[in-house]
Amino acid sequence: MSDRPAFATPLNGADNIPDSRGINFYTSDPGFAPLLRSYLGDDAFRAIEAQLTELGLRASDELDALASVADKHPPVLAPRTRRGEAIQSIEKHPDYVALERVAYAELGLAAMSHREHASAPLVKYALTYLFVQAEFGLCCPVSMTDSLTRTLRKFGTPELVARYLPMLASQDFDTLFQGAMFMTEQAAGSDVARIATRAVRTRNAQGEDVWQLHGDKWFCSNADADLAMVLARPDDAPPGIKGLALFLLPKTLADGSRNTYRIVRLKDKLGSRSMASGEIVLEGAQAYLIGEVGRGFHQMADMINMSRLSNGVRAAGLMRRAVTEALHVARHREAFGRKLVDMPLMQRQLLKMMLPAEQARSLFMRIATLLPRADQGDAPAAKCVRILTPLIKFRACRDARRVTGDAMEVRGGVGYIEEWSDPRLVRDAHLGSIWEGTSNIVALDVARAAKREGALDALAQYVNAELAASGLPAQNVALLRDVFDRAGAALVSVAECGRDESVRQAASALYHATTAAFMACEAAAIQSDYRRLALANLIVQHKLLPRDPLALDERDAHAATLRAIVDERSITLADAVALMPAQ
Repeated sequence: MSDRPAFATPLNGADNIPDSRGINFYTSDPGFAPLLRSYLGDDAFRAIEAQLTELGLRASDELDALASVADKHPPVLAPRTRRGEAIQSIEKHPDYVALERVAYAELGLAAMSHREHASAPLVKYALTYLFVQAEFGLCCPVSMTDSLTRTLRKFGTPELVARYLPMLASQDFDTLFQGAMFMTEQAAGSDVARIATRAVRTRNAQGEDVWQLHGDKWFCSNADADLAMVLARPDDAPPGIKGLALFLLPKTLADGSRNTYRIVRLKDKLGSRSMASGEIVLEGAQAYLIGEVGRGFHQMADMINMSRLSNGVRAAGLMRRAVTEALHVARHREAFGRKLVDMPLMQRQLLKMMLPAEQARSLFMRIATLLPRADQGDAPAAKCVRILTPLIKFRACRDARRVTGDAMEVRGGVGYIEEWSDPRLVRDAHLGSIWEGTSNIVALDVARAAKREGALDALAQYVNAELAASGLPAQNVALLRDVFDRAGAALVSVAECGRDESVRQAASALYHATTAAFMACEAAAIQSDYRRLALANLIVQHKLLPRDPLALDERDAHAATLRAIVDERSITLADAVALMPAQ
């Protein structure tokens, strides 16, 4: 039964405050299914379609409600029992634990890539994309668990892999292991070379060759994880990055005792409140060397890169949730005698939100498609992943801050109230552009990949080959190639001349040019709907070509096409090409 009083007309205007709870984030997003199908193929897509439909409904209702409560009841550190025994326990709210059960056990988001007959990475990221639209904080531990497992499998000894992989790849909630990454120190944030945590070689009670770690780690998310990857410096190692080693730190030792490190306190964070981040003091904690001394940062870089990709997926998910909320409000709220969506200024604002949301979605799907090829030894694919991963982390995570803020504005004053999702989205969105490298650091990494590793050349060859095979009109292909070539040349100039002050501008240009090319190719693959080509042309016009900031926009001759994009309706190839800017 409805809890609404039986009034013919609501006395307080509540019907004019649209609520998206229960609308299904998957089926209400008409561009998602055909795009995902174009990447996965019909058979793989059909295999998960029912799961996507179910998760889309749960994300907008059950999971969103759990996330809202967990956000308001952050974890609490219980350092001791009432008898004074050191337990270092983190008490999580039951609603957060319920979300953990869904992510780790039901969906298997952390285990999916490490099971026998693993699904394609894109399946995992597509499910994560929907899940994060309800809950952002938990996706950090899930990502770190997934990334830690990948790094352990690549660089760990067979004995360590055999010991820990079954728990890391498990979906039994009572026995599975969660992972973390303990790297940041007070004097060593982005400047990893300054890490001071010490590592001393020894043997444990079982006669194993282990190391004891001593030092302070300043920012440790998922602080009570069962396993953590830790960067430390052996006593006889040289200074700088070449002296770092990577270690696997278990929470519990073989005899069942707690390892010797303390969680000093939990962080009071702006966003991602549901998940525990803490400060940890290592007091001779036992750990296992992963790989070689001196290669620690390079080995951990693989884990960082996977976390950066996950950041991009989460940013894309946050932006889509923001767009979905804004569209729902605009389509159902009335003001001045009209629906908001019928107002030209609102249509323009919604378009400005859609563009970065769709760019991020295209890029994470493309990276996820390239990733298996890279892991199988395809060198050009690996170079593309190398440059595209920091690229999505750099730009999509910054775009999410603006898109979520704009969605709050569409909802109006109600959107500023913590009962709604908007404040949580805004707070969570600010995280992506800080963790796993700030925007400046990651933009510099894009230039580094382009200059030192030949990744830009590989990306150029890949983009040009995709455009050549797309079957798109020749004039559109020529435009997209031209802006990509110019963006690439700008990045090369910045990288070769050491013009760090311009690296963000150059990296942004490459992001826009690359995503425009990919989106155009996606439109050709989908064929029944050329919205993505239209969006690609809008990216070129508004993000890459010069315009006079003092010249007022003229009345748009393509208003009907733009309205169709806002309404998420199909458009023809001719209408999409008509949006191509003149050069």
